[in-house]
Amino acid sequence: MEFYCESCETAMCLDCTEGEHREHVTVPLRDVVEQHKAALKTQLDAIHSRLPQLTAAIELVTEISRQLNERKNEAVADITSTFEELERALHQRKTALITDLENICSTKQKVLQAQLSSLLQGKEHIQSSCSFTEQALSHGSATEVLLVQKQMSERVTALARHDFPERPHQNAHLDCQVETEGLRRSIQNLGVLLTTAAVAHTSVATGEGLRHAATGQHHTVTVTTKDKDGELVRTGNAVLKAEIVSADGSRAAETEITDNKNGTYEVGYTLRSEGEYSFSLLLYGQPIRGSPFRLRAVKPSDVPQSPDDVKRRVKSPSGTGGHIRQKAVRRPSSMYSTTKKKENPIEDELIYRVGSRGREKGEFTNLQGISASSNGRVVVADSNNQCIQVFSNDGQFKMRFGVRGRSPGQLQRPTGVTVDMNGDIVVADYDNRWVSIFSSDGKFKNKIGAGRLMGPKGVAVDKNGHIITVDNKACCVFIFQSNGKLVTKFGGRGTSDRQFAGPHFVAVNNKNEIIVTDFHNHSVKVYSADGEFLFKFGSHGEGNGQFNAPTGVAVDANGNIIVADWGNSRIQVRQPLSAYLLHFISFTGCRFNPQPAC
Repeated sequence: MEFYCESCETAMCLDCTEGEHREHVTVPLRDVVEQHKAALKTQLDAIHSRLPQLTAAIELVTEISRQLNERKNEAVADITSTFEELERALHQRKTALITDLENICSTKQKVLQAQLSSLLQGKEHIQSSCSFTEQALSHGSATEVLLVQKQMSERVTALARHDFPERPHQNAHLDCQVETEGLRRSIQNLGVLLTTAAVAHTSVATGEGLRHAATGQHHTVTVTTKDKDGELVRTGNAVLKAEIVSADGSRAAETEITDNKNGTYEVGYTLRSEGEYSFSLLLYGQPIRGSPFRLRAVKPSDVPQSPDDVKRRVKSPSGTGGHIRQKAVRRPSSMYSTTKKKENPIEDELIYRVGSRGREKGEFTNLQGISASSNGRVVVADSNNQCIQVFSNDGQFKMRFGVRGRSPGQLQRPTGVTVDMNGDIVVADYDNRWVSIFSSDGKFKNKIGAGRLMGPKGVAVDKNGHIITVDNKACCVFIFQSNGKLVTKFGGRGTSDRQFAGPHFVAVNNKNEIIVTDFHNHSVKVYSADGEFLFKFGSHGEGNGQFNAPTGVAVDANGNIIVADWGNSRIQVRQPLSAYLLHFISFTGCRFNPQPAC
């Protein structure tokens, strides 16, 4: 065999090259063998390079397996020790109860036995005296009777007058009452096994503070844990560590981690100095996807626009004043949709867009809140431009007001905005930590909530004129009178019906009920005007009726609840008196996520 047919991929002799393979391309066999050797060597080198990676992976998985068994053994030892201690405590309590029982019984018996002895002795004296006297009377002589009368009269009279203890000096009440039902319930719920399927290589971090930070300002990053298949983990208690170090390896800032108990975690930090930093996020000791992150800290005035700002912004076409009509895409029907024709169908056709990117009148850099007034005006809060802009209902610019600063009447980071019954404009200022009230023409009137609010985001006004403010950082809702007096507050960080995890915006319906978007709990919660929980809807997901971080919320004249589903890039509408979201508008292909609603 000296030749090789490339067409047939086979070795052959000289005779074959003149036979059936005469029209095929043939080459010397030794050249092909050398090529194959070289190719195999390249492949062998490539696969050999995988061995250290596989060895490291085997060591890591083996170590995790060892740690898992070690923790299991530690947990078994803890459980055994705890229950043995409880058994000892139960035995000690049993012994103490029996000892106390014996002592109480013994004390009562001593009293009763002393009384019984006295009674028996009295009875014996009476019986002996009666017997002696009766015998003398029956059989004695006159002389004996006289003697007995003298002797026994005093004794019998004394016995007749003697005060014997005839009424019991103690009682037989001695019961043991042991309330076991509550203890049984406690025992049934005693001990909780904490675990999670979260792994580092699929878990992700998001947030403006992941790569850019302003010195002296508090930033947060959200870590979302996922399992090996990339599915969201919906339970907390994962072991997450965060570290920010400078170029020389020294720790640059303290980090605080808040477990939202739903698979997400808030990592907060504040950097004091400008510079480049390494931001590491470790889940069970392993870096999450993308970690460590390059973090750059600059002065607040030099903060660049974040990708999220660009993502959330709706760009209008070049030029101004042009109206565009564009059909949104309706999602396919699901178990939550209905085939019944709606009496008041909701149009999902884009009517027009307002604004473009910039810092001039009618332009935005990060619009956060929006509100429609009864007199036909649309009010917009622009967070990065630190201003409030007002438009007509057809999108024509009317006015703008706001000056950056931290004094009353100035704006530092306006987020939520609404218009009260008097036409005054109410603005939630996130960084100034208060709510500012301006007249309809933009003149500052008052500020409320200073010293109470930590990070106000959404704001609304109810039928009583109360100003309802969502505190994003404190995870609660404040209700103020227009003069700033606190009426009530409710909420707190958590996952229960009366708790929130990063609530964003708020709306009030025609029943004066308070509707709050719970960002990290991926739901919308409804409360009475006094803050009593009524119901909630939504869960985490991409299906109809589910949310991925809801933000803006509004209620229309028909009572429909309109929700900006930020993470799913769509608007969802829930009809009143319905348990489901019935109408869905998806912004497929758009370069923004909907946030405000009015």
